[in-house]
Amino acid sequence: MKRVLMLTGDVNLMNVTDAQVPFARIEDTLHRADVLFGNLECCFYEPVDGHSLEHEGFHAPLASARALVIGGYRAVGTANNVNYGEEAIRSSLRQLASVGIRSTGAGLDRRAARAPAIVTHEGLRFGFLQRTSVYWATGHEATDDSPGVAVLTGRTAYEPMLQTRRAGLPPANRPGLPPAIITWTDARSLAEFTADLRALRAQADIVVASHHWGLFEDVLDYQAEIAHAAIDAGADVVMGHGPHYACAVEMYRGKPVFYGLGSFSFHTGHGGRAHGDWVGMLARLTFDDSELLEVAFSLVRHHESNETYVCELGQDKEAVEQVTRRCDKLGTALAIRGSEMIVWKA
Repeated sequence: MKRVLMLTGDVNLMNVTDAQVPFARIEDTLHRADVLFGNLECCFYEPVDGHSLEHEGFHAPLASARALVIGGYRAVGTANNVNYGEEAIRSSLRQLASVGIRSTGAGLDRRAARAPAIVTHEGLRFGFLQRTSVYWATGHEATDDSPGVAVLTGRTAYEPMLQTRRAGLPPANRPGLPPAIITWTDARSLAEFTADLRALRAQADIVVASHHWGLFEDVLDYQAEIAHAAIDAGADVVMGHGPHYACAVEMYRGKPVFYGLGSFSFHTGHGGRAHGDWVGMLARLTFDDSELLEVAFSLVRHHESNETYVCELGQDKEAVEQVTRRCDKLGTALAIRGSEMIVWKA
């Protein structure tokens, strides 16, 4: 039996006062999914006395959680760079539970934050596990006795280019030459994550590894390391989010890696500033039971009224060319079919 899994990038419902609005123009498309999952980049929390910008978080009205129900989300990820503060996390988890949406990535302690979300549809079990590599080590990461998010630590080093030459740059004897920036994943953190994935593999028929990570549109070394390790540990698909770019897609061992799905519903951010003319991705994976048949995605945008909509690819050639170039770097060929870009087909 064919099943459709859809994945979205960042959903931020700050300042949403009418839950009908964000997905009004894309609701019919989303409802074609048997299971819909996305990254929730806000907390459903209404502080009594307000809050300072340095402790801002992304706080959305409690009632805006209804938008997720209207959109058809079955589960969301909550491990990212703006979900923090004990009261905000407690409030958000309560609100998600009250509207019947499962979550993974944040919890009342480390164990709860690391726990997966499992959704069953017509007997098929979909398992989701989310981590963030973009976080504050204090007051943000879940501990054994405090709420927070589940993390997967990335490391950074700045290496003088003494051994190699790079095209367009002078030799290393030139003062002021910029270093090579190297990233990798903390070994202990990665081992804990892959152990959790293997445990989830035993509980679910289809496993999704979800990651808040990245910097701009490029794929960094630590992202590829995590993505490949996730698939090696049993994930059927890896989805990334965070940089607000529609990033490259890679097929690794026959499994898709979406390095950045970009924004999906994201109208205002820090300080209430409007997010501009972004392009995001709506991923679609079709399975025959648990066997992958097809990988595709649509491009999405939003307008000034904060309604997300599917792009007409023939009229959005610049966005198509940008995504195509990013995929070309990883050897991924895309084919256009209607409003979708086909990544892979059995």
